[in-house]
Amino acid sequence: MATVSLEQVRKVYPNGHVGVDAASFDIADGELLVLVGPSGCGKTTLLRMIAGLESISSGTLRIDGRVVNEVAPKDRDIAMVFQNYALYPHMTVAENLGFGLQLRGMPKAEIARRVSEAAQLLELAQRLDAKPAALSGGQRQRVALGRALVREPKVFLLDEPLSNLDARLRLTMRVEIARLHRRLGTTTIYVTHDQVEAMTLGERIVVLDGGRVQQIDTPMRLYEKPANLFVAGFVGSPAMNLLRGTLQRQAGWQLVMPHAVLPLGDLPTQAAALAPWQDRAIVLGVRPEHLQPATPQASVFEAQLEVIEPVGNEVFLNLRFGEQAIVSRVPPQQLPASCSSLPMGLDTQRLHFFDADSGLRIG
Repeated sequence: MATVSLEQVRKVYPNGHVGVDAASFDIADGELLVLVGPSGCGKTTLLRMIAGLESISSGTLRIDGRVVNEVAPKDRDIAMVFQNYALYPHMTVAENLGFGLQLRGMPKAEIARRVSEAAQLLELAQRLDAKPAALSGGQRQRVALGRALVREPKVFLLDEPLSNLDARLRLTMRVEIARLHRRLGTTTIYVTHDQVEAMTLGERIVVLDGGRVQQIDTPMRLYEKPANLFVAGFVGSPAMNLLRGTLQRQAGWQLVMPHAVLPLGDLPTQAAALAPWQDRAIVLGVRPEHLQPATPQASVFEAQLEVIEPVGNEVFLNLRFGEQAIVSRVPPQQLPASCSSLPMGLDTQRLHFFDADSGLRIG
């Protein structure tokens, strides 16, 4: 196992495009860290730089305290699992698992021991003689993981390993990867564009956008205290409702939008932080679960109910307030018909406020 440290790591391509800009963070020994962000945000480029498959334009990369900027991939003691399984179709599962060790000249007895242990761990012991074509998608993914596992590396690098699987199998493999990491305790860096995958797997998450690190935190801290508008809108499903307007105070705080006014009440715990933003443009963030139907007496505002989406254990209400589309997440319940007016209430202790210009969190 090992620590990984990045100090102002940057990747600039010959055409001038900045793939990764000044990435700095440390990965603890045995930690499972997730890199997440939309396509093109730089997460795979960053992973490939750690692997040695992409050169580093500037900055310093250390693995277990050793600077590895110029060290060849084979000498970094890492193992990578790619998005496509990259299995040799003419080899059996056992041969695929042990091929890398064979290339390194490892004794046959040691190869057999490691392959057997990995196969038992990944429940592949009964499929060692099978070719990849005879395996299911989940089994192929486990072979790809096992091929990295037998190396007994200091660091595992996983590049969107579940993206080729169907939704049900992704859930199963996600649990298997979490269980495997808990059992092995190997330092692991996991890349995904799926924020649900990131939230359920990562001990910490690095959120990237446009090649820059937006926030590094635990899953729940990212959800509860997003540092900026990008993180607020990216983390969470359905996404946070973001309403732009001018913050005013007239017998309580209110958000004045082009076609509606949203009353916010006294906001006693946030008033001091919001005072400098009075009469300025801000963005108000509300998670769907903190926006709930209310009785007319307790109503904060009236919204138009447009579409009801029942998904079993919860219901998504697609609403319109003025010109703003918003979403509420509620438990299954009796609801009025679509196209009717619905009184809604806000959990004012769970509101998020952002500077409209910089996008940074207020308070």
